[in-house]
Amino acid sequence: CAAMMLAGSCCSHAAGTDTAVLPEHGQTIVRSDTQDRFKGADTFFTGDVQITMQFQPTAELPASGAYVTFQKGARTAWHTHPAGQTLLVVSGKGLTQEWGKPLVVIEAGDVVRCPAGVKHWHGAAPDSTMTHLAITGERDGKNVEWLEKVNDRQYAGH
Repeated sequence: CAAMMLAGSCCSHAAGTDTAVLPEHGQTIVRSDTQDRFKGADTFFTGDVQITMQFQPTAELPASGAYVTFQKGARTAWHTHPAGQTLLVVSGKGLTQEWGKPLVVIEAGDVVRCPAGVKHWHGAAPDSTMTHLAITGERDGKNVEWLEKVNDRQYAGH
């Protein structure tokens, strides 16, 4: 089917929808302009944070994916994940920290793997925006446990 796919005859676009269906492979394509985009809730974030959902968990892949863009100084609250999280830093410079450990600078191209149950936070550096693709595992219908906010002293690495 590869040659036919290049010619455009293997795939079809579902009439009247924003989802292309590739019937021979059971794949779907969700168009980028149809993704949910929203502001990160003040309860869980400090500063201006925009979240663009990319995919939701399925039975085959119990994980969700979202681009998260932090403006300068914006950050998550402390939190844990019951099934872990992987962050792929797409642009800018950020910070992350595990509870009781030093602050770490992260930059475009870095990958941060956070095991299940590890208390941590992440966000933009004070002088840079930062976007990462967050791939977050889900266990028993839950993907995060939010905790207290990161205060300014913690954000500064003290």
